[in-house]
Amino acid sequence: MTADSTPLRDIEFHTAEGETTTLGAYGKDVLLIVNVASKCGLAPQYEQLEELQRTYADRGFTVLGFPCNQFLQELGSMDEILDYCATTWGISFPILDKVKVNGPGAAPLYKALKKADDVEGKHGPIIWNFEKFVLTPDGDVHRFRPTTKPNDPAIVSVIEKALGD
Repeated sequence: MTADSTPLRDIEFHTAEGETTTLGAYGKDVLLIVNVASKCGLAPQYEQLEELQRTYADRGFTVLGFPCNQFLQELGSMDEILDYCATTWGISFPILDKVKVNGPGAAPLYKALKKADDVEGKHGPIIWNFEKFVLTPDGDVHRFRPTTKPNDPAIVSVIEKALGD
């Protein structure tokens, strides 16, 4: 639940096409939510995110990429971002509309996600591109900082445990 009692899966955001949706549209999938940026030095993480998507998608797992230019490393238009993701990394997971992750204009979804603690028990602002949040079907949020690679055993373990057998 968020501070205003809206369940996390009911918070609205926009697709790359401008349509309104929620995490609930992905049913009870295990979700890996990431603020992405095409010109970031961490952009090679796209490859590992796609590997996770291809490995676990048929078991109820989805990566969700939210482009963000708050760290001044994202391409201009959604068309440019979508083209970059498809041609450079072969991304098959949803790339959603650009968001702000920090400050008063932060997207409601990110306002809620930032309340989750990381492995050191710290929460608060997104510190850089490629911060990762694993949302389990039971509503637990596991936060991983940008330098934790998507295929890190800690992330894979959370995904596999949430997916079950």
